[in-house]
Amino acid sequence: MARKKKDQKNLIKDIAGQRIEYLFRLAEESYATSPERSNRYISLARRIAMRYRVRFPSFLKRRICKDCHSFLVPGSSSRIRLHGRYMTITCLKCGKEMRYPYRSGGKSD
Repeated sequence: MARKKKDQKNLIKDIAGQRIEYLFRLAEESYATSPERSNRYISLARRIAMRYRVRFPSFLKRRICKDCHSFLVPGSSSRIRLHGRYMTITCLKCGKEMRYPYRSGGKSD
């Protein structure tokens, strides 16, 4: 009985993850015509993730502002700058700066 419930819970989390990725795809496609709609898709994806306790993958998490939760598109709604060992993403809507480490392809230390 317990195994069946655990399998069902994993299935629900998989479906929630697929819905989240689909909403991100829709947000990316509709951003050029309607940025408000893409922000709504992101808010729906956040609600699904919170409801089913699913984490965003790191490549999707970097597309959301941590302060105002808007969809970030480089060059349009966000600015990306590279500093030494980290990348700074600035939301142009609220001004929040987020730093992410990265490895440069050059020499190793």
